[in-house]
Amino acid sequence: MEKQVVQQAREAFLAGRSRPLEFRVQQLKSLQRMITDRQGEIATALKQDINRSQYDTPLLELIGLENEISLAVYIQPEPLGVVLIIGAWNYPWALTLQPLVGAIAAGNAAVVKPSELSEYSASLLKALLPRYLDQELYPVVCGGVSETQELLRQRFDHVFYTGNSTVGKLVMEAAARHLTPVTLELGGKSPCYIDKDVDLRVACRRITWGKFVNCGQTCIAPDYILSFMGLTPNPPPDYGRIINQRHFNRVMALLDGYTAAVGGQSDASQRYIVTISDIDDAIHFLNEREKPLALYVVKRMLAETTSGGVTVNDVMMHYALNSLPFGGVGQSGTGRYHGKHTFDQFSHHRACLVKSLGMEEVNMARYPPQNRQKARRVRLAMRTPLVDFSRKTYVWAVTATVFAFGLLVTLTAILLIAGGLNCTCRYHGKHTFDQFSHHRACLVKSLGMEEVNMARYPPQNRQKARRVRLAMRTPLVDFSKGTYIWAVTASIVALGLLVALT
Repeated sequence: MEKQVVQQAREAFLAGRSRPLEFRVQQLKSLQRMITDRQGEIATALKQDINRSQYDTPLLELIGLENEISLAVYIQPEPLGVVLIIGAWNYPWALTLQPLVGAIAAGNAAVVKPSELSEYSASLLKALLPRYLDQELYPVVCGGVSETQELLRQRFDHVFYTGNSTVGKLVMEAAARHLTPVTLELGGKSPCYIDKDVDLRVACRRITWGKFVNCGQTCIAPDYILSFMGLTPNPPPDYGRIINQRHFNRVMALLDGYTAAVGGQSDASQRYIVTISDIDDAIHFLNEREKPLALYVVKRMLAETTSGGVTVNDVMMHYALNSLPFGGVGQSGTGRYHGKHTFDQFSHHRACLVKSLGMEEVNMARYPPQNRQKARRVRLAMRTPLVDFSRKTYVWAVTATVFAFGLLVTLTAILLIAGGLNCTCRYHGKHTFDQFSHHRACLVKSLGMEEVNMARYPPQNRQKARRVRLAMRTPLVDFSKGTYIWAVTASIVALGLLVALT
């Protein structure tokens, strides 16, 4: 069955059905309509899976997903082909559909495999998605380990997996048989560093919120302290629960030999709280361990540590920004997504060079027979930069002026017609630099304006939910609409560059 689904998706892709830009936009709008129309059913499924509050569902899953769709179409590089998206159970809608948005926008076919652990959400997704999207291009496969293994035996053009490191290694091993690239969004221990001068009241509130949101089942939740709150015999109706018995037993096993911090005695020498004497001690401690998916600090220590992402003066909020890439490094994963970065993950950036057949006399120097004169001409033609910026001449100033003016005109023309560039190298020059660099997403927030953040803290209600939705709704300027605001902005920026360089 899994093989047939993949084959149908590949045939539909090879037929070119997913490539037209109009089709991609139509499919994305249908996906957005599904989220809008079925919010009640989605909230009900999440209530059955993890007992999540109806007010938390928009904040934790749907608003960011809607923003992702509204920003989906950027440029039109070459689609990869048929991709596999394996979702997670802790955020079964956001972590499954956000990669799908990028796959659709890039023109791919995608086989969607939701987690079997969030069975109600998986069943609802399988029922809803064919009603809104092309059934052959975007099929949903439900099932457990055997179905996933059978899918991984098939040849895909990209595999996107969200989950734990153990399964991530198996996914990468299976993909390697076909030389298939992978994006692995894994977990890890996300540390918090609190400076001695911090506003402790605000820091504790934000860290506690990040740790307990979604009942602690978040891959980027702060992990430097583990705390459990004892329940009364009649817990609140919206108090979240662990996803299933196996994970519940795993969490409870962590308490063996320990004493609960809340509701019991505490043994400070055994609790997962790391005491440090100064920032150097903290950096040394972090660098001795595997690279985390997220790092939360209240002092700038970015230059000497490594992590998938960083939030300063808060927790988890770098995930909420579509403009920042989200992903891991080392044991916490490989690849990044969100916004345009998801689009790039599911695209092949094909290098394209179009030359004229004229001016052949310029090319004669590279043809045999060779001599010193030809060698000098070739060396002169290939020497870069064409203008030597290290010399104290005014040539580079004139060149920069002309270049900036050309950039101004070119950008304005491109942006006004809402076009895109489809000529990009994978390496050489800056692209080589990027291939060997981890682009860490960093968000620096203020500890002030805490009243703005109060809407995300429990207890939740309709008024808070409206405030959160208003605050999180992006983009400030909708780049997907045919307006000229962004073209004017780009022109002003280019004009400023022209003046500055001149």
